[in-house]
Amino acid sequence: MTKISPEIEESMLKESILAVSADVSFASDHFPKYKLGPENQILEEPKGDNNGPSLKEVVERETTQLSEQHKRLSVRDLASKFDKNLAAAAKLADEAKLREVASLEGHVLLKKLRDALESLRGRMAGRNKEDVEKAISMVEALAVKLTQKEGELIQEKFEVKKLANFLKQASEDAKKLVNQEKSFACAEIESARAVVQRFGEALEEQEKNSEISQKTQEVEELIEEVQVARRIKLMHQPSKVMGMEHELRALRTQIREKSIFSVKLQKELALNKKAEENKSRVYILHGSETLGSCLRLQPCSDNAPVLSKSSIQWYRMSSDGNQQEIISGANKIMYAPEPLDVGRILLVDILSNGQKVTVTTSVPIGSAAGLGGYVETLLRKSSSEFNVVISQINGQDHPSHSTHAFNVGKMRIKLCRGWITKSREIYSTSMLLCGVRGDGNAAAKSLFWQPRKGLSYVLTCESERERNAAIMVARKHALDCSVMLGGADDQIPKTQRETLGLSKQGTKGMS
Repeated sequence: MTKISPEIEESMLKESILAVSADVSFASDHFPKYKLGPENQILEEPKGDNNGPSLKEVVERETTQLSEQHKRLSVRDLASKFDKNLAAAAKLADEAKLREVASLEGHVLLKKLRDALESLRGRMAGRNKEDVEKAISMVEALAVKLTQKEGELIQEKFEVKKLANFLKQASEDAKKLVNQEKSFACAEIESARAVVQRFGEALEEQEKNSEISQKTQEVEELIEEVQVARRIKLMHQPSKVMGMEHELRALRTQIREKSIFSVKLQKELALNKKAEENKSRVYILHGSETLGSCLRLQPCSDNAPVLSKSSIQWYRMSSDGNQQEIISGANKIMYAPEPLDVGRILLVDILSNGQKVTVTTSVPIGSAAGLGGYVETLLRKSSSEFNVVISQINGQDHPSHSTHAFNVGKMRIKLCRGWITKSREIYSTSMLLCGVRGDGNAAAKSLFWQPRKGLSYVLTCESERERNAAIMVARKHALDCSVMLGGADDQIPKTQRETLGLSKQGTKGMS
């Protein structure tokens, strides 16, 4: 057996150590202190210095503090905090990369150290060999420990990356909130500037108005001073003032006399003009041109044809004044205007011996005083009742002059006497209602009612007001039921139609 001297062993160790240390740089100049525990577990000796909590605990604590302060921080502070945390996360990621590099260098170092110990173990014997084997087992344990540390480092890296993504998203959201709040603040600032500008304009306008009012007040004060000065001057000249007063009285008297004389002249001119017109006219309309009266044709000269031997037809001018609407049945010398004629000009054509004469009203037909308010009062009720007397039934005179009730409702019209109902009909296209267009003193009080085809009445009301109100109320209720209540569609003979020059189109506008 060959005995190795201490010098040879020391030289061999130096060669092996130099071979290892040539390629690897150690972090410190001494080997770390470890102990083998039960089942060959490496127990690291406690270090004298305390570096504080681990990186994971610091990140968790910071995250908790951020979540707790989220409600208390403003949007700008939150954004800046997220930016700081994002920078810290990037720094942690860089440190993790450095740790990966250090871990890789540690694996290389342990592998080279184990290879060197393996080469020494073949050369050593006895107790030195046992020390080398013990060192090899410690290196293997350190490799296991380093692998565990790498796993923990990978987990921490994953969590740090997740946290960095979360902080990045939160930072972007915070920036969006900051931009939104900034836009809102800019809009509020602009609105505030506009309000301030409006207030400034209002103040300037108020100052201008105050200056104008002040100038006006100064002018009024000057006028008052001038008037006072004039009054004082006139008081010192009493004779001149008295003379001016007498002149004013004389002028007023002259003006009054001239106005009276002018009125007399106007009356005489009107009488002369009317006399000349009556001389040129053949017929005139006698009666008030208002609702509730009767208009009667009267001859103005001895040469006028006899009205009883002439053909007569009444018309009303359309609203635009461009068309004449025939009034069916109005072919007598007398006509009582009805509510449909209000505001329109009435015409009457007299045809005799081939000559046609037209007479018109001087003004449009006016409404009766107080009729509109009376009709509005009746329309507020569900039905209106009028006292009437039946004058004719189906064109035949009715001998009885008993009073009947003419009830105009929103859906129907009823004629009854006590409990006996003469007629009751709902509004329909076959129903007709208008004023009577015949002769007689009661024409202005009478109305024509056709409940249905084959049945008609001539009813005389108590007054012209009742007759016109009944027609207006009935037409309003019928219009609410989509029905137009018109006048009697009297059939004009064909020969008379041709003689009067009527067209079929003209008869469509009958009341």
